[in-house]
Amino acid sequence: MMDLGLLLIRVVIGLLFIGHGAQKLFGWFGGYGPKGTGGWMESVGIKPGVAMAVLSGLMELIGGLLFGAGLLTVVGAVLIALTMLGAMKVHAKNGLWSTAGGIELPLIILVVVIGVALTGAGDYALIR
Repeated sequence: MMDLGLLLIRVVIGLLFIGHGAQKLFGWFGGYGPKGTGGWMESVGIKPGVAMAVLSGLMELIGGLLFGAGLLTVVGAVLIALTMLGAMKVHAKNGLWSTAGGIELPLIILVVVIGVALTGAGDYALIR
């Protein structure tokens, strides 16, 4: 049952991060693409905005693909973890709780992907 649980975690987080990357890179799923996301990033002090939007979009897309498929899961987890650390930096001024725009959600995701990386991807992975 543990392997099935790891598969569930990997697939859901992987798909969501593929979607987040596609939002930043292509404007899909209600996203704003590199220019729009880059403008927002610049407004919160992340410069150069468009380049950082593309970089974070690639990290989310590739990280989501790897993590979800269980292919080089540790690499995928690191890419996702780095984006979550960036999100936590942006939201740190709001405290912990997500109700105030804080770091709660990125912290949860960070811990989950690190936990899976340390545990292993499970039997239902392309390369464990």
